[in-house]
Amino acid sequence: MHKWRRYYDALFVAKSGFTGKGLFAGTAIPARAKIGDYEGEAIGLREARRRTQGQRIVAIVELEGFAIDASRWKHGFRFINHSCDPNVFIRCTPARAEFYARRAIRKGEELVCDYGESQHNGSLPCRCGAANCRGYI
Repeated sequence: MHKWRRYYDALFVAKSGFTGKGLFAGTAIPARAKIGDYEGEAIGLREARRRTQGQRIVAIVELEGFAIDASRWKHGFRFINHSCDPNVFIRCTPARAEFYARRAIRKGEELVCDYGESQHNGSLPCRCGAANCRGYI
C-alpha cells in the first residue's frame, strides 16, 4: 500500500466554508505529502470542453491529449475548492493530476488549491477571502 493512501482514505466531504461542499482532511497531513490522484472518467479534450460550456461548477482536469471528468463521482478531489491562499497544489503529468500538501494540514481542515487557468477566464468572482485574493477565478 502506498504511504499516501492513508491520507486519501481519510478524506471526507462536508459543507464548505467557501462554497457548497468541500474536501476535508480526516487526519493530519505533513507538508509536501502526496494526498492522492484526481479520479474520474477519461474523456477527449473536445468532449471536455463541450461539457464545460455554460457550467459554473466544473470537475474536469485537462491533461495532455485527454481530460478527467469527476462530475459524476460522489467523493474525491472534485470537491476541492479554490483559494488564492491554498494549502494544496496540483502536479499534472501527461497521465494524471496529483494533489500534494503545500504545508502541514490539520485534521479537519478544508483542502483548497489555486485553480489557476480555468474555463471561467477570470469571469467568476472569487470568494476565498484571502489577504492576497485576486478577486476572480
